[in-house]
Amino acid sequence: MPAPAPVAPPNNLAEMALATINDGVIITDASGVIEFINPAAITMTGCGAAENAIGFDYALILKLESKNGRTLSEAENQLVQSMHTSQALDGYEACLIAGASSKRIPIAISMVPSASTKRIITFRNITRELAEESEQAEFISTASHEMRTPVASIEGYLSLALNPQTATIDDRARGYLDAAHKASKHLGHLFQDLLDTTNLDDDRIRPQLVPVELDTLLKQICQEFLPALQNAGLAFQFGTPDATASGHQLSQVIYSFVDPNFLHEIIGNLLENAIKYTKSGGTISVSTRGDGDRVIISVKDTGIGISSNDIGHVFQKFYRADNSDTRTIGGTGLGLYLVKQRTEAMGGRVWAESMFGQGSTFYVSLPRLTPEEYEKRMIAVNNANMIKNTPRT
Repeated sequence: MPAPAPVAPPNNLAEMALATINDGVIITDASGVIEFINPAAITMTGCGAAENAIGFDYALILKLESKNGRTLSEAENQLVQSMHTSQALDGYEACLIAGASSKRIPIAISMVPSASTKRIITFRNITRELAEESEQAEFISTASHEMRTPVASIEGYLSLALNPQTATIDDRARGYLDAAHKASKHLGHLFQDLLDTTNLDDDRIRPQLVPVELDTLLKQICQEFLPALQNAGLAFQFGTPDATASGHQLSQVIYSFVDPNFLHEIIGNLLENAIKYTKSGGTISVSTRGDGDRVIISVKDTGIGISSNDIGHVFQKFYRADNSDTRTIGGTGLGLYLVKQRTEAMGGRVWAESMFGQGSTFYVSLPRLTPEEYEKRMIAVNNANMIKNTPRT
């Protein structure tokens, strides 16, 4: 029998695999200095050769912008935060600036810390995926827009049929019509959510950022939900002021740079979810705190919580936890996706902490302004408004 072919050593096999895959791979030490870069990463980053990358900080090679071409600060660059904290990162989408050519390449980045304190960064070109998503978004937007009119018409006629002043029906028919009315309203909400998400995905709308004093804006948003909270039998708390030695309560004044309409949608969706998934007698609280150059908003409830299997998926489009506690609660599966989408569009990030049966806390991190920056931006806004409102002669 012929002798078996020699088997390549494991290291050679690994190098062969890394040399032939289309995904970029960069391995760094704990401080972020590059120790290995594969050919795909060399091509995508435009660094020219491995020796132009090895021994340098990864951030000099992986230059990132937001998906809409905005410069990212360290605080909002999720790869930087993941490298600093040694927390795994999966599927973070950004735009790679490729070397001297400054070509922009949309990529999805993952980072896995190894047991040997190495950092393994992988990234892939998602240009084709985004083009396909854009086509899907265009179809969904058109279909949703066209379907809203007949659904609104159906809902209107059902409302008339259920109104004792316009129609006389027996109790059985009323039950059927009431169920149909609720279903038509749910369908209308679904189409509106689809329009809201696809419009931002497809760059039809963009955040209009303005300087705000965050606590005041959040209180105004939360005030709108007080009737719903009372009807659900829930207690509500706003703010987590610090107690001084004398026992007095002090609230922190925090400034941020946000789109008020986007923030309204974000907090509104989080509060609606908290109300839906918290039983009567529970508590919902909203608080803010400053954390360096970030502001952290938290929405906490004492509801049914989220299982460990679901917590990593709750911000995905159309994802809904499927268990006996959530199956009967209505929803479109787009609310938390919209929260994530709106937050990231303003240079922030969102995450959740929860234990099933013990409530949930959703966190929204946004850029923070110093009082001086706030005043400067307010002057710029006021000047712009003055110019805009000055009549031309």
